[in-house]
Amino acid sequence: MLRVAVLVSGGGTNLQAILDAVADGTIQGAEVVKVISNNTNAYALTRARNAGIPAECVTRKMYPVPEEFDRALLATIQSSSADLVVLAGCLVVMPQLIVDAYPNRIINIHPALIPSFCGQGYYGLKVHEKVLERGVRVTGATVHFVDGGTDTGPILLQKAVEVREGDTPEILQRRVMEEAEWKLLPRAISLIAAGRVQVKDGRAYIR
Repeated sequence: MLRVAVLVSGGGTNLQAILDAVADGTIQGAEVVKVISNNTNAYALTRARNAGIPAECVTRKMYPVPEEFDRALLATIQSSSADLVVLAGCLVVMPQLIVDAYPNRIINIHPALIPSFCGQGYYGLKVHEKVLERGVRVTGATVHFVDGGTDTGPILLQKAVEVREGDTPEILQRRVMEEAEWKLLPRAISLIAAGRVQVKDGRAYIR
């Protein structure tokens, strides 16, 4: 059984998609063993507790020295004995010591088609604002492995979503979540749990 730790910063809709997929059998061979947030007010923590899953908060206010926060976050992840770390709307850039501790075992969901609209400063609603400003016709979401950069790790899954006339950032964000994010993350976890994913020479392959 693949043990999954989920890191979140906000409402936890992607977390809920994972929990629902485990409950209905869409995800097999994996279980969520801990939910961790850097935000004490994250509703995702409530979602986890409602599902009977241990939930813990590690904030920068608790550890003003960056290196101390990094070590505390790593220790919290390690305490779950997780095999896979899933960043599901987590706004913390993973420090290198965590990336090194979980090589090719951290995945992230990004609300755009990498390499478009990604990197430093592209997160949350800001991504969809930039998509609409640029006037592209198609956006989407990407699940990728996390390396030492920002949105630079090997791409595992992508799904396109149409940009429609009259879209606002909020409307587009919701459509990307419903049509792409909530489908991709459960599928990625399922593939990894089934041993069907290999990372080699900077690329992810599905067998």
